[in-house]
Amino acid sequence: MFVSDATVLHADLDAFYASVEQRDDPWLRGKPIVVGGGVVLAASYEAKAHGIVTAMSGRAARALCPGLISVPPRMEAYAQASRDVFAIFDRTTPIVEGISIDEAFLDVSGLGRIAGRPVDIAARLRRTVAEEVGLPITVGVARTKFLAKVASGVAKPDGLLLVPPHAELEFLHPLPVQRLWGVGKVTAAKLHAHGLRTVADVAAHSESDLVSLLGRAAGRHLHALAIGHDPRPVRHRRRSSMGAQHALGRGPHSIESVGETLQLLVDRVCRRMRRAERLGRTVVLRMRFADYTRATRSHTLPGATARTDLLSAAARDLLEQTRPLIAERGLTLIGIAVTNLVGEGVEQLELPFDEPVDAAADRGGDTRTHRAVDRHALDAVLDDLHSRYGAGAVTSAALLGRDHRPGVPLLPDGPET
Repeated sequence: MFVSDATVLHADLDAFYASVEQRDDPWLRGKPIVVGGGVVLAASYEAKAHGIVTAMSGRAARALCPGLISVPPRMEAYAQASRDVFAIFDRTTPIVEGISIDEAFLDVSGLGRIAGRPVDIAARLRRTVAEEVGLPITVGVARTKFLAKVASGVAKPDGLLLVPPHAELEFLHPLPVQRLWGVGKVTAAKLHAHGLRTVADVAAHSESDLVSLLGRAAGRHLHALAIGHDPRPVRHRRRSSMGAQHALGRGPHSIESVGETLQLLVDRVCRRMRRAERLGRTVVLRMRFADYTRATRSHTLPGATARTDLLSAAARDLLEQTRPLIAERGLTLIGIAVTNLVGEGVEQLELPFDEPVDAAADRGGDTRTHRAVDRHALDAVLDDLHSRYGAGAVTSAALLGRDHRPGVPLLPDGPET
């Protein structure tokens, strides 16, 4: 369903991690910097001018820019900056759809009488983020989510661009096919091989032509976007997954050390889930290999949970299943995510049909019930200690000496609204 006016905003913080570093250290402003040493997590626009991009190796980045400055990541600072910016989003409109830690869609329809035109709201939003959080943010304003996102991409850095409804195709069609949502290197190569280089080229072909070239889903999707059709509304919704990942670097890694890193990630994710009062059913293991290919493995539990022991056991089983693949291809990144999230009030209790009777049962309970209560109580105690004294205050023996700093932050967590 289309909206009748350009009332969708796509707000995207510019070079987020790098901008936070330059905000907090004036000496870094105006200089080419990257966040991360071995792998570039983010690059300032001064560094991007030298051809440096995210996920590039630090060695390759320094070869492009000998004067490059590398700073270590500060995930807690980025998470706090994200929370501050999202608080401004929430003050702007009640309909905010977070996409990642540094970008969101905002629906400002119906706010004309109290807040002014959408483009005025966007300008005020940019000023507020700059004044209160000290970060540059680019905003695209359009009739649909897709066009708003394209507009913010074109307007970067630190810009504002309105796409009027009457000029949508005039704005969209001259752009390269890479601007279409979902077109990566592989799809772009296919389109280029058939002479399709601009959005106008894609729009000039029928849906059936694109389906035969790219497949049913991708063909229909790109045809719709190329003619300006995007019926998706902005939805105020909670994240459907929570996760964390860790770059291991190149070189051999024993399965034992990988398992310890995975346990640390599971601990982080479970703490975040409990803090946000969320439960999850599906555990997803994410891997990046030495040849830069990726793979995922998943397992769905019988019921939703935030218990560390259950989610950790599922993650370890997935890791064990992939041991031959890791040995063959090498591992440079490991990640874990818990999906199919629900609110905390829907946990399904299980009857102990397969548990033996022991002393606990003789005291009027059953083994599984006592064990579950013990685990919930242990998780609660550990969460309290970690919140008071830090994540490394109390840990398992296998994780002694490991880095307990927060991993890559995602969307701000919070209770159901």
